[in-house]
Amino acid sequence: MGAGLLFLVIPVVLGIALGVLVSQAYDESQAGGVQDAGAGSVLTAPALTAGGSPALGDAAAEVTMVEWGDYQCTYCYLFHNGTLQHIKDAYVETGKVRLVFKDFALNGPDSALAAEASRCAAEQSGYWKYHDTLYRNWGGERTGWITIEALATFAESAGLDIPEFEECMESERHRGAVAESYRAGQGIGIDATPSFMIFDDKNVVKIRGNQPQEVFVGAIEGLLQN
Repeated sequence: MGAGLLFLVIPVVLGIALGVLVSQAYDESQAGGVQDAGAGSVLTAPALTAGGSPALGDAAAEVTMVEWGDYQCTYCYLFHNGTLQHIKDAYVETGKVRLVFKDFALNGPDSALAAEASRCAAEQSGYWKYHDTLYRNWGGERTGWITIEALATFAESAGLDIPEFEECMESERHRGAVAESYRAGQGIGIDATPSFMIFDDKNVVKIRGNQPQEVFVGAIEGLLQN
């Protein structure tokens, strides 16, 4: 990413054009769509990615996709087990897009606890494997499936050092970062999970909700071709 990211302005035209396509095809009650991310506001790549996961994909990728998610969120789970794999295969593995996940724990303390666990996994360079393990063992929203014991079992499945993982969880040293990620998301208008900002060094598109795969592909292709 170039220095131009210091002045990453949301283009109204791009947001409106894509928004029209979505509004024609999908009922607004589905709480989603591609939107102008805030006409007149200025965002930077560091601000959008700060405090997030280790980036997945080529650091020099032309496009970055940031997801704000919650490990209990039903639509995050559906995105993870649907559209995300296509994005990984078609764009991440080919060096065109890099992915960053940011915690937005909407569903209470259990969601925050899972987010802390993912950050403990990151200390052992196991973030993405643990992230996938959490979604593979997803048990619904507010059903009690996220416990300290379960998180440790998931860590074992992900091949992590369990004493080191447990020490990290007991220390609660990532609790503040998880809370700050939530506050920072609210500060730029994130109010639902999953929410996405997909951007290059000039333009950014916001997608709210688990929209159909073609919505994400259209946004990515539009940036790659712009």
